[in-house]
Amino acid sequence: MKIYFHLCIEEFTNCYIVCNDDPAVKQALIIDPGKISNEMIAQLEDGGYELKAVLITHNHTSHTKGLKTLQKIYSPTVYGADTDLPSKNIIELHGDGTLLLAGLKIEYFSVPGHTADSMAFKIGDVIFTGDTIFNGTIGETSSQYSKRTLINSIQQKILSQNNDCILMSGHGPPTTVLAEKSFNIDLPQESMGQTNIENSTAV
Repeated sequence: MKIYFHLCIEEFTNCYIVCNDDPAVKQALIIDPGKISNEMIAQLEDGGYELKAVLITHNHTSHTKGLKTLQKIYSPTVYGADTDLPSKNIIELHGDGTLLLAGLKIEYFSVPGHTADSMAFKIGDVIFTGDTIFNGTIGETSSQYSKRTLINSIQQKILSQNNDCILMSGHGPPTTVLAEKSFNIDLPQESMGQTNIENSTAV
């Protein structure tokens, strides 16, 4: 598996292309296409990859407006938790589960708080978190209730993963589960160290 990072400079959002180089597969996924550039198209075409699917962490325009461009060129299936996504071919995700796309096992988790439809996607030891958690902070919320919901989502679904898991967010640089347990300024003290679901649900 190869992961390519692309920055949408207008919105400072991160987009990722995940490629399976197995000669028997040669397929790719795109996560959060805020903008589709010539470089991204060339990466797919020059690599001989079939674009199999698009994964959406949440339906904010800055993370999805590249979908219209993609659909003029390819016919990927779009996976997300909001049926109002600007796509003709959507599979709506609910709760937690597993997908097999481009020859890759993809675990998905519902992580509400930043938005009701927020999802995280785990491929191998990498978790694409969207705007749920960043390097050192968490996503914006509209109320204290939403913030508590987001913190619980992070503790139960993300910080419960292996400490070495890499977190690829919708903005900013990558981080790890251990780094966020240790240094994230927006998480309560019980997150610093071993994550305890009993404690996290009491936040």
